Amino acid sequence: MKLIVDKSGINRFLKWMQRTLAATSVLLLGWCLFVLADSWVFQKQESAQLNLLLAAHAEAVGTFPKAASGEVTGRWPPVMARGLIGRMDIPRLHLTAMVVEGTSSSALRRAIGHISGTSLPGVPGNIGISGHRDTFFRPLRHIRENDIITLTTLTGEHHYRVVSIRIVAPTDIEVLEQTTSEVLTLVTCYPFYFVGSAPDRFIVRAERVS
Repeated sequence: MKLIVDKSGINRFLKWMQRTLAATSVLLLGWCLFVLADSWVFQKQESAQLNLLLAAHAEAVGTFPKAASGEVTGRWPPVMARGLIGRMDIPRLHLTAMVVEGTSSSALRRAIGHISGTSLPGVPGNIGISGHRDTFFRPLRHIRENDIITLTTLTGEHHYRVVSIRIVAPTDIEVLEQTTSEVLTLVTCYPFYFVGSAPDRFIVRAERVS
């Protein structure tokens, strides 16, 4: 005696699953392309905006007092339109990224973010900057001591030399404690290639140099 099994229902289910997975893949790919394009456009626009503001600042520089080092001390606001703070460059790593105020998901999707409550460039204290390990801060995996980091804002160019690299737990918030000298702390998740929510934090500490 032969057992006859109706496979039409199974085949319909498999076809439905195939189409659903294909549609989901297309949507996810589209979202990834949108995120990449959006961050690229944002970086270009904000970099152009900063360059325009720097040019305007250069024309007006004669009206601002200067510090003993020759650096402009002026009254320009450190946080500009749309939360723009400036640009960060690490030449050896070929890393260039715009810095905005805050570390919300939308901010870190388009740029690297100044950690609210920490100091700003040109002011004594600890400047905290955060970025995603799989986008703007991916090159940090190759950073070394003595690398130079430059923050360009309307108050001038601020240069920092890397003095330490640490891996800490997410609860070790003392890395952002205030200091009497000008220091810069970069924060990203670690390990860099971990799938999912990374368990640790990668901390780069740099000190201001002339």
